Amino acid sequence: MDLVFRDASVIDGTGGPSYRADVGVDAGRIARIAREGESRPTAARVVDAAGLALSPGFIDMHAHSDLALLRDPAHEAKAAQGVTLEVVGQDGLSYAPVDDRTLAEVRTQITGWNGDGSDIDFSWRSVGEYLDRLDHGFEGEGIAVNAAYLVPQGTVRMLAVGWDDRPATTAELARMQLLVAEGLEQGAVGLSSGLTYTPGMYAPDSELTDLCRVVAQYDGYYCPHHRSYGAGALEAYEEMVAVARDAGCALHLAHATLNFGVNQGRAPELLTLLDRALDDGADISLDTYPYLPGCTTLVAMLPSWASEGGPDAVLARLRDDATAERIRHAMEVEGADGCHGVPIDWDTIEISGVSDPSLKDHVGLTIARGAADRGEEPFVTARRLLLEDRLGSTILQHVGHEENVRAIMRHRVHTGGSDGILRGDKPHPRAYGTFPHYLGHYVRDLGVLSLEECVAHLTSRPAARLRLPDRGLVREGHRADLVLFDPETVAAGSTFQDPRTLPTGIPHVLVDGRFVIEDGRRTDVLAGRSVRRTRGA
Repeated sequence: MDLVFRDASVIDGTGGPSYRADVGVDAGRIARIAREGESRPTAARVVDAAGLALSPGFIDMHAHSDLALLRDPAHEAKAAQGVTLEVVGQDGLSYAPVDDRTLAEVRTQITGWNGDGSDIDFSWRSVGEYLDRLDHGFEGEGIAVNAAYLVPQGTVRMLAVGWDDRPATTAELARMQLLVAEGLEQGAVGLSSGLTYTPGMYAPDSELTDLCRVVAQYDGYYCPHHRSYGAGALEAYEEMVAVARDAGCALHLAHATLNFGVNQGRAPELLTLLDRALDDGADISLDTYPYLPGCTTLVAMLPSWASEGGPDAVLARLRDDATAERIRHAMEVEGADGCHGVPIDWDTIEISGVSDPSLKDHVGLTIARGAADRGEEPFVTARRLLLEDRLGSTILQHVGHEENVRAIMRHRVHTGGSDGILRGDKPHPRAYGTFPHYLGHYVRDLGVLSLEECVAHLTSRPAARLRLPDRGLVREGHRADLVLFDPETVAAGSTFQDPRTLPTGIPHVLVDGRFVIEDGRRTDVLAGRSVRRTRGA
């Protein structure tokens, strides 16, 4: 064999008890698992794994590495955490399928998530071409970790309908259905939506249902960022369950949390809603990150009517004093839909990144603090920042509740997702720390989950959602996407003060049987490829 891990404590991803074994790897697959007392495999290389846990590679069910995978061959933010597969194309906004107009618009709209892409050769237009690009990666070698893709509903609507706040025509709906089907044919695993982001949020439920029917035909899943995580959050969850059930489509709820003061302590209500649907036969899963603040773009806080027409229209409205005053009133008094129906509290909005380096003095300050330093009202500061940074600013929104986070992560259909935005001067630490933070803080320190159960949440459950029959378990014949970690020391190094610090306690990570992390250091291996849907129509 190529490699044997000797005397590992195998946490196989099933949720069952760990056991001691030698695990042999050959030709990118798990070739042999020899438990105590069985004959031991030999190999060209033997790694002493005594005292360490060997688990399947972690699957990040909600990642924003769409361009990072093509920009940064090291991709240590994820590889060092033990992530061996990311699901991108999230929140209804990404870079395929597009035409030239749509590509320019989406690049501007999500600059805060991925940068403006000026360093990327956008040689693709279709989903299949994007996945091909991932496969060939850096000079044809590939990418750091594997990636699966969701067709982004907002981008599809941008392409077929534009930026108008109206129902699609019959012809436009037919085109959107065709675009979704083509993306799934070319390997996408499902459909995402961002229903607090324009233009995806303009879709009525009937339109979403019709698109989900296409997804169901291909045995994919629907992954919505639903219409509210604040006021009306429970109704928004119920709406997505109804859409998926009407369409006969599997549902995966993105960053399924309950935020803002109106939802403190209400996680049991959400879980009861989900349990009823599950017990009635619905196919539902969800992901969360193990932190309280959220992270998005500053422009996302605006009311949806202010974003109709696309980025240039937003900037024009912000320049107009009368319209800007309407925006302020909607945000501060009414509770804009962009801020989940809750009047915005500028003390909770911290600038985490800017596109224009001259604006770096805003980073790390809340809008309220920055405004006070300048002797002006918070909306004046926010408006100026949106205009000067051309909508490229990212934020941390400090509106979470610990009891909700813990309750939801215990649920039987929970999986892990970082929702990590890698750009910005002060990104959310979840981008670099989600998976070791689960294992260290919530398992070892707090005992919210057992180690075996937590590993199942991060491995086999997401693999099952993605319909991947040979990943997510330590099992003979499965792909050798593996993590070797120390349960006693594994921890997130990233903090809100130093968000790019790498984790500790994860000495080895393998993708396709090759070391991408070895003795705690990133190798030059690029073993990642696109992981494509293989079942369905």
